[in-house]
Amino acid sequence: MRFNTTDFQNLSEKSLGLMLTGFVALFVSFYIFLSLADDVWEDETFKLDAMVKKFIASFNTPWLTDMMGYITETGSVLWLTVATILVVVYLVLLSDKSYWVATFLVINMLGISGLTKGLKLLFERQRPETLEQFDGTGFSFPSGHSTGAITFYGFMIYLVVICKLSKGWKWVINGFLTIWILLIALSRVFVGVHYITDIIAGLAIGLAWLLVCIVALALLRRR
Repeated sequence: MRFNTTDFQNLSEKSLGLMLTGFVALFVSFYIFLSLADDVWEDETFKLDAMVKKFIASFNTPWLTDMMGYITETGSVLWLTVATILVVVYLVLLSDKSYWVATFLVINMLGISGLTKGLKLLFERQRPETLEQFDGTGFSFPSGHSTGAITFYGFMIYLVVICKLSKGWKWVINGFLTIWILLIALSRVFVGVHYITDIIAGLAIGLAWLLVCIVALALLRRR
């Protein structure tokens, strides 16, 4: 895949529609996160957490837990750090005029890392279980694997959208990436180190930050 200036210029009116959709999604994401954050701050319990935990326990097996353990690793700090470095190297060295794209990918990942750590320290929500095997240490809210997964793989979805691939391949690749984001997020509940509300909050704040970075990048490129 190659990216150049014309890739951005050809978006024209479509890009404006996408940015408008992005602003709406940004508002909804912040609203969902703030609604959950308010209840967590008041130490309220969620019926949804208990319901989802009971539902998963009804069919979860050691084999399924192990499989989810492998999936959850693709949302770990180490995995995403290495993947980000590889993509940045590709964008800078092999792709045409993609320095700003690479820069915003780095901003995207460093920003969500700092934001997630800050929010965890702010809310200090305890995990349902502490399991070092699955990076289940520290505070619980929001889920760091969920924020990391949606910001990194979400940025990959954006790169696929603006690259020179056929429409069919874009749907296939982005469909897979979307499913993978959700699997990483849900894996945290299957391995028992997060509540579902941690996951929803992580996806919401991660999506909000991703959209901020993408909109800022799009506006910069249009200028």
